[in-house]
Amino acid sequence: MCGIVAYVGRKIAQPLLIEGLKRLEYRGYDSAGVAVIDKDNKLHIRRAVGRISVLENSVLQTPLPPSQVGMAHTRWATHGAPTEVNAHPHTDDGGRIALVHNGIIENYVALKQFLTEKGHTFTSQTDTEVLAMLIGDLYTDIKAANHLPPGASLLQRAVQAALHEVEGTYGIAVICKDEPDTLVVARKGSPLIIGVGQNEYVVASDASAIVEHTTQVIYLNDNEMAVLKPDSFRTMTIDDINVSPVIQQLENKLEEYELGDYEHYMLKEIFEQPTAVRNCLRGRVDQREGRIVFGGLANHTRELVKAKRYILTGQGTAWHAGLVGDYLMEDNAKVVTECTYASEFRYRNPIVEEDTVLVAISQSGETADTLAALREAKEKGAMALGVVNVVGSTIARETDGGIYLHAGPEIGVASTKAFTCQCVVLTLLSLFLGRRRLMSQTQCHEMIDGLCAIPDQMERVLKQSDHIKEIAGKFCDRENWLFLGRGYHYPIALEGALKLKEISYIHAEGMPAAEMKHGPIALINEGMPVVFIATKGVQYDKVISNIEEVRARGGHIIAVATEGDTQIKRYSNHVIYVPDAIEGLQPLLSVVPLQLLAYHAAVARGCNVDKPRNLAKSVTVE
Repeated sequence: MCGIVAYVGRKIAQPLLIEGLKRLEYRGYDSAGVAVIDKDNKLHIRRAVGRISVLENSVLQTPLPPSQVGMAHTRWATHGAPTEVNAHPHTDDGGRIALVHNGIIENYVALKQFLTEKGHTFTSQTDTEVLAMLIGDLYTDIKAANHLPPGASLLQRAVQAALHEVEGTYGIAVICKDEPDTLVVARKGSPLIIGVGQNEYVVASDASAIVEHTTQVIYLNDNEMAVLKPDSFRTMTIDDINVSPVIQQLENKLEEYELGDYEHYMLKEIFEQPTAVRNCLRGRVDQREGRIVFGGLANHTRELVKAKRYILTGQGTAWHAGLVGDYLMEDNAKVVTECTYASEFRYRNPIVEEDTVLVAISQSGETADTLAALREAKEKGAMALGVVNVVGSTIARETDGGIYLHAGPEIGVASTKAFTCQCVVLTLLSLFLGRRRLMSQTQCHEMIDGLCAIPDQMERVLKQSDHIKEIAGKFCDRENWLFLGRGYHYPIALEGALKLKEISYIHAEGMPAAEMKHGPIALINEGMPVVFIATKGVQYDKVISNIEEVRARGGHIIAVATEGDTQIKRYSNHVIYVPDAIEGLQPLLSVVPLQLLAYHAAVARGCNVDKPRNLAKSVTVE
């Protein structure tokens, strides 16, 4: 949930590190810091509370000495408040070792007590300082024992010894002033990518900080580490078993990470959805033949078709996509499907029967709860599929098969285009299975034609942005909203409420429209905004009845309706129209106005849309 960038090579490190932090700021923005080693082998650290710009201004006003090795970190607080003393990098009390860390050291209390009894002094409330202190303590012990093999890195040995003592998750970068040309990195449960350049290496927790410098990367696996020098590198396990690295090409280009002419990344990504959906469909849909092609699942088709139960799991927006997938799988594939929170699945001792498939849904592919659910299901014998956006991510590597979203990088913390592409992928999966089970060629062809029309239909919805902005402006001062839908639109109601909560800090609830009568109707008062997804479908008349119930109690209705539906105007204060589509595809269109509604409400309230308080993009802790 934090961001790491580190460098060793021939260039001056500081500008590269600061620029890398800017690209990683969506991963955490409570505080930030940078550490470098100068030509005199002195360690210099600068830390600041707040956005990266605060740290940047500090180093511009008082520059750090030129250095060719260094590391930087942007924090999302877990242990200890966002203060300068708790910001990374952290050092041992001898000022020799510096470390940045993503993840959580679960046994830090016991380790801290052990180190305190040895005479070490701590200054922060973080678990990370404990790891830095442990590495420093072991460095001293190993050096004193003088048992180091010729040519070996003492820093490497100290890091390996320390990691054998810790419990929890980590992505770390470590430097030592006694080894000024060496950068040691390691991971377990928190992503780290090594960018391979010409006599230089850029390490980061996200490709966005690397792509400007190189497109050749190595993805570290769990319990792996690397020792990097300008002219050499070695990868190994923490048990010091050599690993042959696989150098891969980054999928996304630098311009895809740029903001361009948009005011915010979230707005850019909302407007990128037609292109993202086209990319998601490309190569997977044979519109002429009316069939779905999944190269990544080719070796598992028989098992997938024979499966008796599917479990879809994720967190937040990914869970909402899973709920849409639940409806799609049962409608199209006629297979028993359950969508469950990943964080609950792991701890409830779930029943995983023979012929069960778990589908892990995650934009980043690193979500800790989803990864834990995946491992639990595999332990119990389930086949595992991944639906992720980030190529080379942990979930992508640990599943039996998977489907990439190809949505392009998503920088805005509040997910938009990843959600729609997750829904597209789950639609494709339901058709892939359905056609091989009970779905007719005609039905499948009709759904595929409808899917291929979605990007153009999305563009028509996006043209209403100014109209939606006006609606948002009328209600953005109201602190309580309801989002209501039925069937496929129940998950969209949840997603619309989540988006509004995430970026505008307005309290909003999403629920099935029928559930409103069973308690929440007590909340409705004069002028309360209530958003209904009221597109044409089998439950349309029921939704109209629910709208009437809200109107009778003074609620103001904002309806998302099907183009050509003039009747809805009689029941609503405001209407946003979306093109007509097959009911199972309607969520791909009806969610777009809700994304724009949340965005414009947040802007009107003066909120930081791309970096909402207390949130981070990739949640890699439980």
